[in-house]
This record gives sequence, C-alpha cells and structure tokens, in this order.
Amino acid sequence: MIVGAAIIEAGRVLACARAAPPEVAGRWEFPGGKVEEGETEPEALIRECEEELGVKVEVGDRVGGDVPLGHAGAVLRVYKSRLLADQTPQCLEHSELRWLGRDELFDVDWLPADAPIAAALRPLLD
Repeated sequence: MIVGAAIIEAGRVLACARAAPPEVAGRWEFPGGKVEEGETEPEALIRECEEELGVKVEVGDRVGGDVPLGHAGAVLRVYKSRLLADQTPQCLEHSELRWLGRDELFDVDWLPADAPIAAALRPLLD
C-alpha cells in the first residue's frame, strides 16, 4: 500500500516535483510513500511527511478512490491532510514544491496515479 497526503492550506493543495528516478523527475505528486509493516496508513503518512517535507501533519478523510499502481499490485490511497502549527514544508526529497489553487491544479504535469486525485480535490479547494 502506498499513501499520499493532499495537504490543504488556505484553499490550496501542496504539489511536489519528483527529483528522482530520472524517468519521473520533474513530474508532480502528492507527498507520501509505502506503508511499513506494523504501521497504519495515517501513521505512514505522518512519518513520510516528516521525512520528505520536515513537517507534522494531521491526517483526515480519504480523497478519491483507490488508484492501482503498475507494480506488484500496489494501490495508492490519498488522504486530506493539514499542517500542524505554523510549519513550512521544505524540499528535502523533491526538486520543487508548489501550492495550487482550484484553477491551477492542472498547471503541473502530474504522475498518472496522482492525476485522478488532483481532479477529485477540485471541490475541496475554495
């Protein structure tokens, strides 16, 4: 299971540009990663956001449905999340971060698995 965080703040969602591997570098995704053994999906997201962005998040409801990934039957699940306190995400593992409003959601080149989640976010952004 792969989990992602749709971090929403002030009517915008955080998008992250992949730095690697080369075949997907520069394409956009929601931060997150693999659920490790013994972790719940929200616990994995909290850990991944600390590792990738240096921030603590509160994990909320699911956004969109399960998105099948091409490798080993993996599935992506994305959760609406919010930053705790006054924290600023940092580019620790990505090449660029961008906050996107409803009308900017498709100004970036999303990875195929993340694009349907971006579309599902549109009604959640003011």
